[in-house]
Amino acid sequence: MDSHQNTTNPPSLLSNRFIQTIIFSNVLLQIGIWVRNFAILLYVADKTGNDPYAISLISVAEFAPIFVFSFIGGTFADRWLPKRTMIWCDLLSAVSVFVVLLTIHFGSWHSVYFVTFISAILSQFSQPSGMRLFKQHVPEEQLQQGMALFQSLMAIFMVLGPMLGTFAYSNLGLESSIAVMGIVFLLSAVVLFRLPKDKVDQKAKAVKGQFRKEISEGFRYVWESQVLRMLGVAFILAGLAVGIAQALGLFIVTERLGKPEEFLQYMLIVNGAAMLLGGGIVAVFSKRVAPQFLLGLGMLIGAVCTVIVGLSTSVTVTLAAQFVNGLAFPCIHIGISTMILKWSHESIVGRVNGVLNPMFTGMMVISMSLAGTLKDAYPLVSIYAGAGFLFFLGALVMLPVMGQKAPETLKVSSQTIKES
Repeated sequence: MDSHQNTTNPPSLLSNRFIQTIIFSNVLLQIGIWVRNFAILLYVADKTGNDPYAISLISVAEFAPIFVFSFIGGTFADRWLPKRTMIWCDLLSAVSVFVVLLTIHFGSWHSVYFVTFISAILSQFSQPSGMRLFKQHVPEEQLQQGMALFQSLMAIFMVLGPMLGTFAYSNLGLESSIAVMGIVFLLSAVVLFRLPKDKVDQKAKAVKGQFRKEISEGFRYVWESQVLRMLGVAFILAGLAVGIAQALGLFIVTERLGKPEEFLQYMLIVNGAAMLLGGGIVAVFSKRVAPQFLLGLGMLIGAVCTVIVGLSTSVTVTLAAQFVNGLAFPCIHIGISTMILKWSHESIVGRVNGVLNPMFTGMMVISMSLAGTLKDAYPLVSIYAGAGFLFFLGALVMLPVMGQKAPETLKVSSQTIKES
């Protein structure tokens, strides 16, 4: 009888009004992001004759704001009311898109970079605000299941997104594609009004002139927590490994498999489909598995699969390794997100996210930028073996904290934060 009560309480995750609203909003945002990514990529490639410098600037516009604004956005996300912040970010994104659209229409095609740049800046404020709301409105025992749900959504768009973006640009052109992006951002802002009202009494009390101190509190909070500290190390190792594998995937296709460049899309589709399936599997079993174990398992499988991809000259073996790697990748993403939420106090979760997120992205960008140099100096097999070793080290990092449970009460040492 007790077990029956445990299975019926709490209510299912999908009946949660917050989850319903956030999923709908994210579907709209993913449509806009993928249309943006591919419309701008294909447009710049057409406009510049596939100039690698011009194309690389798109990635700079997308990733550079993470380094500059992640700490700032996380700090303000802890200060501001999260629902209002997310709505304003989507509204401002839509406005910026339409302003850039006007400049493109009147002849300044270089302003396409600003679409990505401004959107990336605003996401550094919106994303940590969403994490705070997740902490507020999702029961502790359903956090990991919720993260698995969002991982599945991302996987769906990794498969459908490139096709959607290419279709939009091919049939609508650049200006209409960008207009679609602005419209879906507006619609997302409207959808977010369904979110529960902000808990004003739980709003962090910011002391004037203490902004720098509040940022340092985020770093101190991460450093003082063994779990978050180890998570930061895992972030760095995973970022380095992922950057190398992503940057050199084309050479795996052409040199190791002897296939044309177009074959890369099939590898990505297999990987994305497996990520979708993996996210669903984790969602089913998430309550029974600790997030540290998920992260460690994902990185261990990633290590093995990365080495196999580097060694293989068989299409079947490579695609199988890509599929298994895709199954395991949600374990990494879900484990990381759940650990941030479970080991961070609600009033500082934005800053914790702001501290940890650039570690992964920064290392990924560094390894991507060095990938060409590594390719000239070492064979692909050695490079992928090195990337696999980085994943393996990431799995080892999780061992000291594998048995730890999230504390029931989380404290913040900052004097600038007053808990209600």
